[in-house]
Amino acid sequence: MPVPKVTFEPASFADLPGWNNDDHLAALKTFLMSCGKLMKAAKAEAPESRTAALARACRAAAAIKKPTRAAARAFFEAQFVPHRVVHAGNRGFLTGYYEPVLKGSRKPHGRFQTPVYRRPPDLVNVVAETQRASLPDGLTHMRKTANGLKPYPTRAEIEKGALKGKGLEILYLADPVDTFFMHIQGSGRIQLTDGTTVRLNYDGKNGRPYTSIGRYLIEKGLFPADRMSLQALRKWLRADRARGQKVMWQNASFIFFRELKGHAAKGPLGAQAVPLTPGRSLAVDTAYYTLGTPIYVAAPSLKHATKSGGFNRLMVAQDVGSAIKGPERGDIYFGSGDKAGRLAGITKNAGRFFALLPRPEQNEAQLRQRSPQRLPWQKIEKAER
Repeated sequence: MPVPKVTFEPASFADLPGWNNDDHLAALKTFLMSCGKLMKAAKAEAPESRTAALARACRAAAAIKKPTRAAARAFFEAQFVPHRVVHAGNRGFLTGYYEPVLKGSRKPHGRFQTPVYRRPPDLVNVVAETQRASLPDGLTHMRKTANGLKPYPTRAEIEKGALKGKGLEILYLADPVDTFFMHIQGSGRIQLTDGTTVRLNYDGKNGRPYTSIGRYLIEKGLFPADRMSLQALRKWLRADRARGQKVMWQNASFIFFRELKGHAAKGPLGAQAVPLTPGRSLAVDTAYYTLGTPIYVAAPSLKHATKSGGFNRLMVAQDVGSAIKGPERGDIYFGSGDKAGRLAGITKNAGRFFALLPRPEQNEAQLRQRSPQRLPWQKIEKAER
């Protein structure tokens, strides 16, 4: 499926709505979360690659001895150039996602009968996980057999028992609808019956294309478009269990999970394998963006997500999603729990992207020529001491 032609046109920071009022320090902290992965990946790439350029910006970020809002803003303005994302595709559109908090059990008993599966050993990637949105009509994962690669069972086939008896169950949840939405979100925090809490994270899928069941219901005339939200959809699915199951089976995609341990369990991990930051981590289409890229999002109608009455925020591309396709298509991570879920569930807003692309490598040398003593953020650090 051809991707729309995109041009990144240089702009100025004055062109970014609300730039002066953003919390640049929060954005810097989120960017730094990506830096370990960027610097490691840059070792295997050419110096002129986007990853290598982002790694150079990471080294400059690490040199900030006293991070403050002013120093963070000076850093971004010195190291990056904002670019308008110009294309003939669909206009910018933002949705939200979150980490559900659910009740579960290690063993099936009582109401806990819906299994959550770990990644099967015969599952293989056809494309890299970060590229899975690039094959909307193809298989991203397949089953390895003695006779070659075969399609993996669909959601309906798995829920009818295709994986039963293989020992893949991690734990059991009480509600098939909650389990379905945890698949959509890609992570979950599970409060177990023994009093412990575990964190589950995406670890592959059956490779089938994602289908929006909300869109399916609207197109079939089964649900009015102006009333559709995550909460309304969940209520509709629960109202008639058999009917809801058949609709959920329209989404043939099925997610496998892993249990996070140690430091990794401190938060859900995105596709870049770094903990996500609520309100700052953005899922994007990697056909257009390198993970770790700062992206300024301007969405004036997205008023429910901020206290200021509009969403103008520097975010960082740290995740992907099978439904996130297009140069200005973004999914905002809102955090964990019901409140985050309510915010995510009603987020369907138009928005514009400004990609912050690294300045050329010689930029730092040029900055030193103009200001031999200190780079811009270092001047600010001295003034604030």
